[in-house]
Amino acid sequence: MAERWYVVIIMCLVYAVSIADRYVVSTLLEPIRLDLKLTDGGVGFLTGVPLGLFYVSFGIPMSWLADRRNRRNILVASLIVWSGFTALCGLSRNYWQFLAARIGVGIGETGGTPPANSIIADYFPADRRPMALGVFALGAPIGAWLGANVAGAVAHAYGWRAAFLALGIPGVIMGTIIYLTIREPKRGRMDAVADTGAPPLLESLRFLWRQKAAFHVVMASGVCALWGWGLIWFTPAFLMRSYQLDVGEAGAVTGNIHLVGGIIATAGTAWILSRPAMADPRRVVWLLAAGVGLTTIPSFIAYWTHSLWTAKLMFWLFIPAIYFYIGPCMGLMQNLAPPRMRAMFTAWSLVVGNVFNLIIAPQGVGLLSDWFAGSGGADAASLRMALLVLAPTGFWAVYHFYMASRSIIADQKRAIGYVTIQDGTAA
Repeated sequence: MAERWYVVIIMCLVYAVSIADRYVVSTLLEPIRLDLKLTDGGVGFLTGVPLGLFYVSFGIPMSWLADRRNRRNILVASLIVWSGFTALCGLSRNYWQFLAARIGVGIGETGGTPPANSIIADYFPADRRPMALGVFALGAPIGAWLGANVAGAVAHAYGWRAAFLALGIPGVIMGTIIYLTIREPKRGRMDAVADTGAPPLLESLRFLWRQKAAFHVVMASGVCALWGWGLIWFTPAFLMRSYQLDVGEAGAVTGNIHLVGGIIATAGTAWILSRPAMADPRRVVWLLAAGVGLTTIPSFIAYWTHSLWTAKLMFWLFIPAIYFYIGPCMGLMQNLAPPRMRAMFTAWSLVVGNVFNLIIAPQGVGLLSDWFAGSGGADAASLRMALLVLAPTGFWAVYHFYMASRSIIADQKRAIGYVTIQDGTAA
């Protein structure tokens, strides 16, 4: 019992480092833009698109490897790589050096969450995985707090480059701790079906496509990332422009909400999912649909109002919602996949999510802001309009959660009954 919770806590901290290293650029967006003399579209590309593109490109091969090789070792190597490149972001002196370092972060992070999810799945039985991965998901608000409050304070005191060094170096140390204290678990040891050989890549893709509920969970979590994390990406810059805050003050506005509100939402959801009544996966997706649908309204008001007090209140209602879906969606995906496809299923979910929130959202909001601004250059008003275009997309995620509920029970049974035979097909 103690070992499984130690593993979850360590994996939670890895996830926190990942989120902090990925989203620290959100807090530092405006200083980076001014220092490198970029437009909103330009800084949106530099900070999000390279990381997203290389994450997408390397995510599937890395997860294919994680379904076949030692996941602990893959996780350790990846953590050290992306943490090292995060530190290099702080040592960069021009656009191209920063671009190369962000690409390195994107490549390294592909070996983080999929192996971590797969490892946790082999420490908990199926009915406890959504809860365990809900605890794992606490890493997201902790990481966002590090990337907002801590990074903002460091940047205000020592400059934006120092914030990358403060977040990158501890990850290298953590990689060593994981290698020395966590062992690789036997795959499928908590499942009713025995572990078999890993299926070919195309078979994993065909099986994922046949799992209609898995497709809709992937899309729902991806659209949630587009909606919630896409809005958060430009929020510090929005606060600095609209309310004349410095980088430390802007980070502090949302930092505590990420930490306190995010932990309450994530832990509260994990507790709800641990109740016997939530063993029915349909109730899980209904809960997620209701939560996202209701909080889409304050997400719109937060960027529509011109009152900082009202915006803060709306952030307290909206920002926690970008966390509570993460753990349950991860748990659902683990239960919709056979043991040797779990890293791959997680990878596809992350690929879709990162295309939405690292490529489409930063670039789309940046280009919209430039377009609304016209020849005068992007300002507070143009960024506000761009964010208001993005805010209603939360309702799109609600549709996918509802569609997942229609077949999720049958699809979970199909995952349990999956076997691999010699020609690589499934029966």
